[in-house]
Amino acid sequence: MDIFGSFALLLALAAAVYAAVGGIAGILERRPLLTKTARNAGMAVFGLVTLAVGTVEYGFWSDDFSLSYVSAHSNRALPLYYKLSALWAGQEGSLLFWTWLLSIYAFLALFLNRKRHPELMPYVGVTLASVQIFFLTLNNFIASPFRVLGGMDTSGAMHVARLSDGSGLNPLLQYYEMVIHPPILYLGYTGFTVPFAFAMAALLGRYPGEKWIHITRRWTMVAWCFQTVGILLGAHWAYAVLGWGGYWAWDPVENAALLPWITGTAFLHSVMMQEKRGMMKVWNVWLVFVTFMLCILGTSLTRTGVVSSVHAFAESSIGSWFFTFLGIILLVCLAAWWKNRDYLRSDNQLDSLVSRESSFLFNNLILLAACFAVLWGTLFPVLSEAVTGAKISVGPPFFNKVNVPIALALLFLTGVGPLLAWRKTSFDALKRNFAWPLAGGVAAGAVAFALGFRQFYPLICLILSVFVALTIAAEFYRGARVIASRDRRNLLSAVGELSLRNTRRYGGYVIHFGIVLIFIGISGSAFNQDIQKEMSVGDTLALGPYAILCQNFDQPSTANYSSDRATLEVLRNGKSEMMLYPEHRTYLASQVSETIVAVESTPLRDLYVVYAGASPETGKPVIHAYLNPLVKWIWFGGIVVVLGTGLAMLPNRRAALVLRPTSERAWGEIAASRTVPAGVRMVQTKGHD
Repeated sequence: MDIFGSFALLLALAAAVYAAVGGIAGILERRPLLTKTARNAGMAVFGLVTLAVGTVEYGFWSDDFSLSYVSAHSNRALPLYYKLSALWAGQEGSLLFWTWLLSIYAFLALFLNRKRHPELMPYVGVTLASVQIFFLTLNNFIASPFRVLGGMDTSGAMHVARLSDGSGLNPLLQYYEMVIHPPILYLGYTGFTVPFAFAMAALLGRYPGEKWIHITRRWTMVAWCFQTVGILLGAHWAYAVLGWGGYWAWDPVENAALLPWITGTAFLHSVMMQEKRGMMKVWNVWLVFVTFMLCILGTSLTRTGVVSSVHAFAESSIGSWFFTFLGIILLVCLAAWWKNRDYLRSDNQLDSLVSRESSFLFNNLILLAACFAVLWGTLFPVLSEAVTGAKISVGPPFFNKVNVPIALALLFLTGVGPLLAWRKTSFDALKRNFAWPLAGGVAAGAVAFALGFRQFYPLICLILSVFVALTIAAEFYRGARVIASRDRRNLLSAVGELSLRNTRRYGGYVIHFGIVLIFIGISGSAFNQDIQKEMSVGDTLALGPYAILCQNFDQPSTANYSSDRATLEVLRNGKSEMMLYPEHRTYLASQVSETIVAVESTPLRDLYVVYAGASPETGKPVIHAYLNPLVKWIWFGGIVVVLGTGLAMLPNRRAALVLRPTSERAWGEIAASRTVPAGVRMVQTKGHD
């Protein structure tokens, strides 16, 4: 099977090379047939890489431990669903998985546009094929998942070695979310390749800017949505598996996933200025370029050993390949921009600082400031080692100090933007639109202050969150009230109709509301509590309104792991509320220990309990309990963001006025006159653009 998979990858590389070279030749020679064959070769890469992926998965499912990759990341007792996720558990498989997802995007982009945009698509195909060539080169020659284990017999001849069992999957990955988190995050990383390809194609082919942006808007939103969900799933995995009581530690790999999300967010906002006013063309092209380069950087950080992370693979020499590729991308982007910079001139200028254009501009500047701060803090250990010879790391205090004010400024602009008009906003409009949302935010802050909330940043976050939520509610209410009054329908139905008539605008508002919920959840971390205690059966631990009673310790086990488990009863006001079962597991194949956290989650707070093992001094079990307010709002906010993104990608519903006759002679009257005759009523039907 290793030969079959290797051959499929070699054919995929050959097809990608032909797609790139043939595509360039077709563009230069203006030969449509050559361009078409290059496009077909680009689509064929998907089928060939799929065969390679299927071969690796078959090796896992059949316990083929002659494959080095299978023996390193699986064992016979591993559950079947983890054998599926073992594909991306190591360097070689994750790179193959990256290539496969990229090939899916490339296939869809080429296939869905095969009869459209003939001036643009050849450049798109060449760009996608060029990126695929890089990853397929790694898959074939640098990090192949089809290397076999070998052994030498007494005569000196080499033979394939087949182990009786493997080393097992990394215990950190033996959690149900890790079956879906990496694929979703990778769908975000790889998805940004499509907007990059279209931006490069539009620049090289001097394609009208508004057209390529319209083509790629949904591609960008899909990638952005996957990146959002991937980041939140990663945060939830860290919260549920790592056992340190939090969900975000500013880990370098966490930061690497956040960086393209930030610039992708900036792009999705600033393209509206190009569509509406023909402004920020250079800005938008470079936002797409930088987002793609940050995706490649994020992919490399987990594989090079440049930064230390619990999420990273083992250190390897593959980093030089990624950094060379990044350098080539940067040079190509600079050359394409410099040669065609006159094509990117803006059609209009900023008319007023008090306008929707200015809010988008400030939004972009603040997002890029956040991106630079996160990137600087992530790479500072590398830079300090290069300059001073000593690796100096920066931790959460640095990131929080810099990024919390930036995040609050962004939250403020999220509420301000919808209240401003294009070009210029009058003072009367500002006063009318800002008055009651701002008053509501200040009132909420005053109530919180009176109830004893004194911490500055959480208080400001609450005021701004209420302000933004009220501005969003006002936007929905104003539009829905008009529809409800005109069409004589209830307000809730009018909100649905309003949203479907301008899905992009109101989907964006739903996304903003989801972000508000996430901000509220994050602000709860300022009020976290925790306590750690050695416990025996019958001991009690007090935390907030809860008393945690230790009832029992036992040792459940399976063929995959052995475990030490605590049985804890949670009491409140002397009454039993729940049972929690935190564990400390040791996986038999790898002999690596891992915590299994017990969490009881409510909208108000999470009770988070960890069995931290045995005390080295006394040998008694150690229980570490946390009380984390509002964490559930983060996960719920993520769901709202996904729903809003789905709404924003729907086509607009438009009202079509149809004349429906109520008598048999009405159609004749309609044909004879442009006026609506008696006996004919106007009926609204649904259509999509």
